[in-house]
Amino acid sequence: MKVAYLTVGPVGENTFLVINDEAENAALLIDPGDEPDNIAKAIEETGADVKAILLTHTHFDHVGAVKPMADQLGVEVWVPELERHILADINNFIRFPGVGPFESYEAEHTVKGGEHLELAGFDIDVFFTPGHSIGHVSYSIRDQLALFSGDVLFQGSIGRTDLPGGDAQTLLDSIAMLMDKLPIQTAVFPGHMGVTTLEAEAASNPYLAGAVQG
Repeated sequence: MKVAYLTVGPVGENTFLVINDEAENAALLIDPGDEPDNIAKAIEETGADVKAILLTHTHFDHVGAVKPMADQLGVEVWVPELERHILADINNFIRFPGVGPFESYEAEHTVKGGEHLELAGFDIDVFFTPGHSIGHVSYSIRDQLALFSGDVLFQGSIGRTDLPGGDAQTLLDSIAMLMDKLPIQTAVFPGHMGVTTLEAEAASNPYLAGAVQG
């Protein structure tokens, strides 16, 4: 597995290309947040053959390029079930002046946690990880020790909980569940900031001190 990512948009969101180099570069595109032309360029440069778009949640910075990329690539989109309506009417849910407009999208598939997906030659477990947003999910490729955490867990930080649907204790519970369910060596590919591991965050993330046992 190879992971390439671009940091895009006004708040520095990480858009991930997850490439299966054992399956003719079949790939997943996770959280295409903005700058579709740059995402398309990265796909061309890496030789990725994108088979699906996966969304962790539907805040504008994670979905701004969903429709242009889905249309260009001719692939289907998986969205958290509780947030499908947001993606379908995205501009009505943007609370920040000067942001957007973006194109809404009617996702073909929903996930709510507990699903096992087989896409691009990967076996993917979906975890329900609310707290940052009401329907947030995270995607684990267990045999590659990889977790795409969206805005749940960051390098040295955690997702904000002051937006609609956010709740601090719920977020900590989601992180604790991931720590419990996944190998501690799992690499974390977050929606912002740098790549980390569950082990590193359990040991040193100041927001988790006393709240999460790794």
